[in-house]
Amino acid sequence: MNIVLVDDHKMIRDGLRAVLEREEDLRVAGEAADGREALELCWSLRPDVVVMDIGMPNLNGTEATRQLLSREPRMKIVALSMNQDGHYVREMFQAGAWGFCVKSSAGEELVRAIRTVLRHEMYVSPTVANAVLEDFVGGPRKGSGETRSELSPREREVLQLLAEGLTSKEMAVRLEVAVSTIETHRKQIMGKLSLRSVAELTKYAIRKGLTTLG
Repeated sequence: MNIVLVDDHKMIRDGLRAVLEREEDLRVAGEAADGREALELCWSLRPDVVVMDIGMPNLNGTEATRQLLSREPRMKIVALSMNQDGHYVREMFQAGAWGFCVKSSAGEELVRAIRTVLRHEMYVSPTVANAVLEDFVGGPRKGSGETRSELSPREREVLQLLAEGLTSKEMAVRLEVAVSTIETHRKQIMGKLSLRSVAELTKYAIRKGLTTLG
């Protein structure tokens, strides 16, 4: 089975590769350092499983998962994160992931997760099981500002890049659109979220896990 590793830290990718390649039937076909690079690589290689870090610059793992599966729905995504908050787990599964592993317990557990999702079964690390249950029982509460679902995929991309400090011109180059398009997205994002400044947008992006800043 072919696997693509996506993480912005090479040391972590090297460690995961070493663990996975001890298995005779598992092969690491490629690596990517951020979500945008992962999309190009996965669309080219079409792996069976993608091990996807959540907190990455440029394009986070949740958004990369959404975009990847919209085009290649057969791929199985196993999320990888340092964060054990149930919110992040829920977001990844809503994006289409089949598994969730915590980095602190990755290794042999990742092998187990990969084999589980290849059997078309969901996998959640025991480390975050309680957090997942609490999040499921509680769910988004009224008045909690859970408006992220109202943003389009492109608006979520723009919001992340905005929070990471890119100018409108830099975002336009990165996303291959006109500066005026970026400005339109910015106004729409502010309107949908009822936020009035870049500082507020940045805080929102951090709180919702769109960026690892802070």
